[in-house]
Order: sequence, then structure tokens, then C-alpha cells
Amino acid sequence: MTRVDFYVVADGAPDAGLSVAVRLAQKAFAAGHRLFIHTGSQQEASALNELLWRHTPASFLPHALADEDDQEAIVVGWKQEPANASDVLINTATDIPPFFSRFERVAEVVTQDPQRLEAMRAAWRFYRDRGYPLQKHDL
Repeated sequence: MTRVDFYVVADGAPDAGLSVAVRLAQKAFAAGHRLFIHTGSQQEASALNELLWRHTPASFLPHALADEDDQEAIVVGWKQEPANASDVLINTATDIPPFFSRFERVAEVVTQDPQRLEAMRAAWRFYRDRGYPLQKHDL
């Protein structure tokens, strides 16, 4: 069964959620996982793509946007389903992707934006009511 982790970001900066997504991607990739990062828009996917390129100069995270190359170890998408098997889904969008149960783990990134907080409360109830194991991590 899919395990769902909520990563609650205390930092209120506009790009704090994307920075956390990059850190989660780096950690998961280092552990040998393939990832799909689901964002809320093409603009957010592009911003995340840029952050992945310049996050840590000493490390390389092989990634691509879903509409450019869906074969990389880390694929960033915004409304499309992942084309290949991945075991970790990082979600920065406010919606729960309909394909989330294909993954072993889901990482929901929770920022302090009021709209995002309300969406994540609803997501917590959605997952809980369906019996998914949940964890909350305060960052």
C-alpha cells in the first residue's frame, strides 16, 4: 500500500515548497529511487526544473520535464501521468494526482499558503479515510 508523508514547511517564502521538493528529490535519488514530481502548472514545473539544475553545484540530479524526456530518473510533470515506473511521487500541486496509488511513497509538500493548507487538510482526510499510512514531518 502507498505510504503518504506530509512535509510541512514552516518557511513562508513563495519558493519554499519547491526548495523542499528539490531536497526530497535529492535524498530519494541518493537512495536509489526513481521519482515523478507532480506540480500544479507548467510554470511551476519550469521553475522546479531550474532549481534542480542549480540546487547543489557539487551534486547532479538527472532530471527532465515530462514533455521533453520521460526516461530520466527524475521527471517533472504538471498534469500528465508518468510514462514510466517510478517508486516515489513528490506532489507540489494542490490536487491529489489520480495516479498516486501507483507509487510506493507519496511526499505531499505543505506550504503556509492558506489555499495550500486547506487543500492539504482535505488531502490528509482523503488518504486517512481510505486507510493509507500517513506521516507528518515538520520542517
